[in-house]
Amino acid sequence: MKEIIVSIIIPIRNEEKYIIECVKSLTKQDYSKDKYEIIFVDGCSNDNTLIILKEYIYKNGVNNIKILKNEHRTVPYAMNAGIKIAAGKYIIRMDAHSEYAINYISKCVFYLETVDAENVGGIAKTVGKSYVGKAIALMLSSKFGVGNSKFRTSNFSGYVDTVPFGAFRKELFERIGYYNEKLTRNQDNEFNYRIRKNGGKIYLTSDIQFKYYCRDTVFEIVKMAFLNGKWNVITENLCPGTMSYRHFAPMLFALSVMICFLFFILDYKIVYLLYLEFLCYFFLDLFFSVKETLKLNLRYFPLLVFLFPLFHLSYGMGSIYGLFSMFKLKF
Repeated sequence: MKEIIVSIIIPIRNEEKYIIECVKSLTKQDYSKDKYEIIFVDGCSNDNTLIILKEYIYKNGVNNIKILKNEHRTVPYAMNAGIKIAAGKYIIRMDAHSEYAINYISKCVFYLETVDAENVGGIAKTVGKSYVGKAIALMLSSKFGVGNSKFRTSNFSGYVDTVPFGAFRKELFERIGYYNEKLTRNQDNEFNYRIRKNGGKIYLTSDIQFKYYCRDTVFEIVKMAFLNGKWNVITENLCPGTMSYRHFAPMLFALSVMICFLFFILDYKIVYLLYLEFLCYFFLDLFFSVKETLKLNLRYFPLLVFLFPLFHLSYGMGSIYGLFSMFKLKF
């Protein structure tokens, strides 16, 4: 048996809708199969994820996949468990909601070996499976929807502050530590912050690409936005400097809506300035809804024009909730 060069680690929990596309794309890589291992770390799934995964392994005679159990259920515990048993020189962190280009592994290795960077990553092409999912995908690929998140909204190549998932040398974890197990979310942001703080660089390249399957219902995307907003505040409180200003823009927007409502009741004149803000937001919403739907189909316009403010307000309200949670803990 040849030496394992790459260890792929994938945290999973209740991924029955996506696990097949993910594992198929990983077993069809152009990188030599005896040089990489795939470590799935299951957070106590209660659907058919493990049954589907084990059936695929058995039927296709795949011998480079390991399955671990993660009783803590969260991603940082899964990653740390996988890293500790990984045999590879390189660690590639992946997500089960994704389907990877055939050269994903080989490109990650190439850039780790040729670019001055501690972490390399690629471009996420966000897609949905249903009508609602496809509209959500358009929103998550828009600068109006997610700000200057280059890996979601462009084909940019160069140094950045974060990349999706990431590929690393294993020795990096021994040098600067493992994933922060206090963080249910944003553990990637915190780890990337630690890389930069220790003088390392993070490189994004359009040569590395994958297809990311987004949430497929309005409820799921609202829940995701709320939790992301909440954990942005918690993460910044626990690990100052991790999050950037753009992560808190939705909170300011949600606060302005609340202030506008208060001023409207109290009849303060300043409410007219907030009306101007809402008017500007409304026109931006219309503009980007048309712009994004023209890329696919105008039938997504009515839903997209509704999704933008719903996503931003849910995100912002999550941050406000996180802020109150922090105050409650302190006092």
